[in-house]
Amino acid sequence: MFLSFMAEARLLQSVLILFLFVVVVAQDETQFIYNGFRGANLHLDGLANIQPNGLLVLTNTSKQLSGHVFYPKPFKLNATQSFSTSFVFSMYPDVEAHGGHGLAFVISSSMNFELAVPAEFLGLFNLSNNGLASNHVFAVELDTIQNAVFGDIDGNHVGIDINGLMSNDSASAAYYDAEGRTNRSLQLTSREAMQVWIDYDGDERLMNVTLAPLRHPKPARPLLSTHLNLSAVFLDSMYVGFSAATGLTANEHYLLGWSWSQIGQLPGFNFSELPSLPKIRTQKRWLEIVFIVLLVVFVLLLVIILAVVCAIRRKMFEEVKEPWEQEYASHRFSFKDLYVATKGFKDSELLGSGGFGKVYKGVLPSTETQVAIKRVAHDSRQGMREFVSEIVSMRRLRHRNLIQLLGYCRRNGELLLVYDYMPNGSLDKILFQKNESKSDLSWPQRMNIIKGVASALLYLHEEWEQVVLHRDVKASNVLLDADMNAKLGDFGLARLYDHGSNPRSTNIVGTVGYLAPEISLTGKPTPATDVFAFGIFLLEVACGVQPFRLLNFAEEDIVLVDWVFDCWKKGAILETSDPKLGGSYVSDEMELVLKLGLHCSHCKPEARPSMRQAVQFLHRDAVLPDVPSDYYLERNGLLDKYWGTSGSYPSSFQVSTNSFFSVNSVIRHGR
Repeated sequence: MFLSFMAEARLLQSVLILFLFVVVVAQDETQFIYNGFRGANLHLDGLANIQPNGLLVLTNTSKQLSGHVFYPKPFKLNATQSFSTSFVFSMYPDVEAHGGHGLAFVISSSMNFELAVPAEFLGLFNLSNNGLASNHVFAVELDTIQNAVFGDIDGNHVGIDINGLMSNDSASAAYYDAEGRTNRSLQLTSREAMQVWIDYDGDERLMNVTLAPLRHPKPARPLLSTHLNLSAVFLDSMYVGFSAATGLTANEHYLLGWSWSQIGQLPGFNFSELPSLPKIRTQKRWLEIVFIVLLVVFVLLLVIILAVVCAIRRKMFEEVKEPWEQEYASHRFSFKDLYVATKGFKDSELLGSGGFGKVYKGVLPSTETQVAIKRVAHDSRQGMREFVSEIVSMRRLRHRNLIQLLGYCRRNGELLLVYDYMPNGSLDKILFQKNESKSDLSWPQRMNIIKGVASALLYLHEEWEQVVLHRDVKASNVLLDADMNAKLGDFGLARLYDHGSNPRSTNIVGTVGYLAPEISLTGKPTPATDVFAFGIFLLEVACGVQPFRLLNFAEEDIVLVDWVFDCWKKGAILETSDPKLGGSYVSDEMELVLKLGLHCSHCKPEARPSMRQAVQFLHRDAVLPDVPSDYYLERNGLLDKYWGTSGSYPSSFQVSTNSFFSVNSVIRHGR
């Protein structure tokens, strides 16, 4: 009887201890584990979702988007408190052998990342806040694209980040093999499940990150081990979770399990309970191959059928089609659709004309979309294949401040280019209105236009998959949408003006007044030559003066750059501002634009800022240095060196001022 009583007492004691433990955990939750996420109460946004089998999808194959998942309750963290977390992930690349950015484990003071951008910023930061201490973000990134701007070591690495994507420490993805006593490489985009351990020792202020294939024991040596001071990062309460993003290419990012602990040993996963990954990508590749073959055969048959139909209608809507253009079929418009869109290319739909040809407003019959259609004469096949290839390549550019090139059509002796329609026309039409005492462009609108063009050039120079040199930056090549936002037009196409020409040729295509002087020696465009033209563009927007027009002061002709520099030297740089503004501008912004225009139009290429630096100056993320006092002397000396004492373009230069991609080379008056 006594033994029975003692057993009941022990059972009651155990129940009481368990109850007290549950109460403590409920009050201060410091540990959890998810063997799969079926029914999990998590904060999800963006592309993130939980599939029926419990697999958590952070991103799919959608481009330029992100997904976030966070534990819904904040944790109390400080720099001296230890914690550990582990998660199982897998990445499926949309394009074989090409990563689509990556994912990151995140500890953040907030779950709101609405202002963050995808792609290289991983859905965590943007251009203006990357690196700011006010972010209060700690992250461990699994990155599959190398970005030189952030100092990435390669396109398959693990990094420890604080408040930005310039990693404090990073290493190529690998795990330590105790038997071989060496690190074995891992491919993050292998479509295989992997486990990550992140352990922070608050006493030692030591952060360890370890990586291994799923089911492999935790390696004895971490991949990364670094001392961190997180006292300025952690606030009283912090959220833990994940962020992933896609760019021009995509990874499908999956989470299979996740555990967290602040109270000792980290709970281990039950591998049998983890959800399975999609099978079709790893076990049924042969089905994809069969499907692709059938698709190619179908497309070829469709092209043959379309060719027969087009041959019947060739008399009325004859087009130039050659076998090599089959690969560009999806980027080509039919002449019939463009003919209908412009009401037969009537003069009533004409938007503008010049040496480059004529531009018409149109409405595509299939989608009711307003477009601008440029008709350009071409009487030679030389370089046409390369030219069309460049058109298709430019069609893939995506930026809010670039005119979207939609496609092309070839018919007889002409080429037709189809663009987005811009209702407010070109910037120069509004900026240089005649007989107007007041400008239709306010200073805030001009600043917005300047920042937009700068952002577009930064994208072309550094942020797209290839370097794109615009070669003809100027006000007449900037179009305005319905909200007066800037759209840079004719980007990249100027290089194809001389079909089949050698890039090292001394033939120059551009506009007098915007051409960098070093082209006279190299005959070769660079990002610095675009920056030079951008500097001239800044001055013409701020001053309301076209750069190729000489200013007559005291019976002496002075070019725009020299005039602005002279006024700066006299301490009166604001006197160069556009009189049509009537003094209605922010003085420090006007001075910034004028000085930046002088820096960008410096005669020495190496003295000009990059477009990234120009954007930072415009957004006040960096301080613009003052204009060098010897700017004028250097300018005169270099002009003599490049152009001779006359200071004019040599007669041997083929400088276009009214050509296909030149002064009037954008679609104006509504384009």
